Amino acid sequence: MADSWRLLDTGLNDAFTNMALDEAIAIARSMNRVPNTVRFFRWEPPAVSIGYFQSMEEEVNIAACDERGINYVRRRTGGGAVYHDRDGELTYSIIVNEDHRLISGDFIKTYETLCSGLTAGLRLLGIPAEFKPINDIVVQGKKISGNAQTRSMNVVHQHGTILRDVDPKLMFTVLRVPSEKIRDKMIKAVEERVTSVNGFLGRDVSFEELKRALINGFESSLGIRLIEGEVSDFEWQLACKLRSDKYATREWNFKR
Repeated sequence: MADSWRLLDTGLNDAFTNMALDEAIAIARSMNRVPNTVRFFRWEPPAVSIGYFQSMEEEVNIAACDERGINYVRRRTGGGAVYHDRDGELTYSIIVNEDHRLISGDFIKTYETLCSGLTAGLRLLGIPAEFKPINDIVVQGKKISGNAQTRSMNVVHQHGTILRDVDPKLMFTVLRVPSEKIRDKMIKAVEERVTSVNGFLGRDVSFEELKRALINGFESSLGIRLIEGEVSDFEWQLACKLRSDKYATREWNFKR
């Protein structure tokens, strides 16, 4: 019999709220106050997130972000800097207890297992997606999804992006690059090595269609049943506190 998990769609929020909500859900899960959860979300305004171990000043063009009203935030997971476009990306998170049957002591195996829900969903749309170690999903050799994971409080927290559309020029305007010459080469490299749902299929795939495919992919691949739910009062209150005390602060975002 399939496990029942909670499905959340928290829609559009700013970067600080998005990251605070992920951590609040992980804490609530560690206290057994909420079930294992899959969450979909988007970014308004657009944002750049950096990995926990990165330097904001080394990775992000702060002036370009400020000029365009783009947020910048440090994640609690590792990995590289990512530009999150409002309409170009769907983001997901999975929060599950560490002793669940889907979780392995091997990080790469766990990435492969959890990402199988994404690859199954993309295939339902007609996109031949494959997992590529350590933590990417590719289509005919081109990256379409990047993922990051952390473990604490006996909970696994994995989140990642599914590119619906991609604008390499804007991406490298807000990410710091060594020089203008290098910027052009990096833009060309992304155009050659990265793809998107709309770009591959040659049509405009709505967020609702994309989410429905991923929900079906998660359920069939992970052997779970996703039941629509709500963020609890405990989670919202905790997220508000984490937003104001941590994710929206310079102390957290510029700590390295």
